[in-house]
Amino acid sequence: MAQTGRKARTAAPRVSEPDLPPALGEIDGLKRYDEISESVVLGLSGDVDAGHAHLSECVLRDVTVDRLDLSGATLADVDIEDLRATELVLRNAGVRRVRLVGGRIGTLDLSGADVDSLELRDVRIDYLGLSGSKAQDVKVIDCQLRTVDVPLATLKRVAFQGCRAEEVDSRDLSATDVDLRGLDAQTFTAVNGLRGATLAESQVRELAVQMALQSGILVTEG
Repeated sequence: MAQTGRKARTAAPRVSEPDLPPALGEIDGLKRYDEISESVVLGLSGDVDAGHAHLSECVLRDVTVDRLDLSGATLADVDIEDLRATELVLRNAGVRRVRLVGGRIGTLDLSGADVDSLELRDVRIDYLGLSGSKAQDVKVIDCQLRTVDVPLATLKRVAFQGCRAEEVDSRDLSATDVDLRGLDAQTFTAVNGLRGATLAESQVRELAVQMALQSGILVTEG
């Protein structure tokens, strides 16, 4: 199939690993407005309210919580490993060079967040919410997802690799260099929201009926 549009190639995300010092201290617990740097954060459990905290050059490892609320927080050069959480809330947060590897998350809420360089790798996420966010340079690799929610989001240089999702809500999405070829999604709720995204030919064929129905075309068996 011939490619159409202004360019034939999709720019890849420019994702950087968190810049961590060779030696880290240890901090027990996390609370609202904390300012923590160059540390491994320990002792998190239950419901943790760390809204508006500032974490830089930090590691969160083997954390099991019901809810970790980082609304309005700033995370810069943060490595999160094997997180198990019913909810990880980063609503309206600032995220810079953050890597989240392994674990299981019920809801990962990045709505309204300002994201610059984020990697999600080998994570099971029931609900990934980016509604109203501004996110650039994002890689989602080998993740099992149920719902990807991106209405009114502005995404630039975002790529999925080896991922599956049941539903993608793409209403009013603004997409630039968004590569969906590595996302096996059962349903896109708004095909017109995919303008600016890249799909494989096989994905387009599978979406043909869905695209027709959303365009007001009556589709019958014959």
